[in-house]
Amino acid sequence: MSQVTVPIQIADPINAQILAVSEDQVQGFQREPLHEIARLSGVNLELVIERITEMLRAGTIRRVRQTLLATNLAQGALVAWEVSQERLDAAFDYMFKTDPFSGHVVTRSTDVASPGSAYKLWTTLKVPQGYSMPKHCEYLANQTGASKFILLPAKKLFALGVGHVRRKGMEFGSRSDGPAVIQDVSMTSLNELEWRVLTAIKREFKPEELVSNIWDARALEAAVPLSTFFEVAEDLNRRRVIGRFSTFLEHVKQLSTGEHVTRYNALFHWAVPTGREIDAGCEVGRHHIMTHAYWREGGPEFRNVNVMGVAHGTEKATVLGHKAAIDEHLKEAGIDISYTNVFWGGRSEIKPSEISPFVYRHWCEMNGINPDDMKVVG
Repeated sequence: MSQVTVPIQIADPINAQILAVSEDQVQGFQREPLHEIARLSGVNLELVIERITEMLRAGTIRRVRQTLLATNLAQGALVAWEVSQERLDAAFDYMFKTDPFSGHVVTRSTDVASPGSAYKLWTTLKVPQGYSMPKHCEYLANQTGASKFILLPAKKLFALGVGHVRRKGMEFGSRSDGPAVIQDVSMTSLNELEWRVLTAIKREFKPEELVSNIWDARALEAAVPLSTFFEVAEDLNRRRVIGRFSTFLEHVKQLSTGEHVTRYNALFHWAVPTGREIDAGCEVGRHHIMTHAYWREGGPEFRNVNVMGVAHGTEKATVLGHKAAIDEHLKEAGIDISYTNVFWGGRSEIKPSEISPFVYRHWCEMNGINPDDMKVVG
């Protein structure tokens, strides 16, 4: 008897139906996140579990995990690194393989030489509360030979949700009826119990862990009763520490099925008048194509851009078409754009940034660093 093969392609109709929900539509902490994916997608629970499990085993889905709003737990920034071309690959490898606090690691280029185009390596960085992002970056620069770095912390967030499948074929200018919701960046302190529960929550799931009662084993891992686990998790959710339950696809790499989820990863830059940053961010963030949108101050090296965002697509012309629609919308909204640019992603690796202060201290000690020397002074 021949064995029935479970489809693992993102183009499979049932998989696409599941992924359109599971990438970024299950918000906050859910006691039964797989049940919620089933409910929202209209696919029965057993089939949801089977398909996500097999896509994870095959690498179609690269990870399944509960995300956190890490900007509320640890200091964070987008970091632009100036690294010579001959050191670029080695610096990329070091950031991705060696530094657990660097998440997204991407090489970027512009179509023409322009402000900031010398910064070819871009990372996201999270450093636990009390420790210094500049000191951490100085250490990384010394290890990689980077000649310069610029920290670009987010002042406000306007969009955060990577759903590639549901964005396929999206019309230019597609946007919500109203402005994006502003998300503030504010620090939340956790006690030992909360860190223990949070550490268990955020660890990515292995295929065999994708079961109906998905949190039972994590409560055991945190050494608390399930009722306490839920109580702590839901309190963290109310305090805006918990993000979304998500299945993550590759951004640009070819899958084992031969498919590409996306081919182009674009970081858009806009310079808008001082005082209009929130207005502009809310208009950019309401566009459905945007996976990220935020207010970040680029400074003179980037010609004073102050609104940035990320969009993905399978064709370069399509990505540019979406940007043109956003540019036109900003003008219609009475927001002047004095300068804009696109930084295209090249080599890319993504992992969750570690945020635990316990892990940070251990990392310092393993690298011969006195943890106290990495703390913020004053």
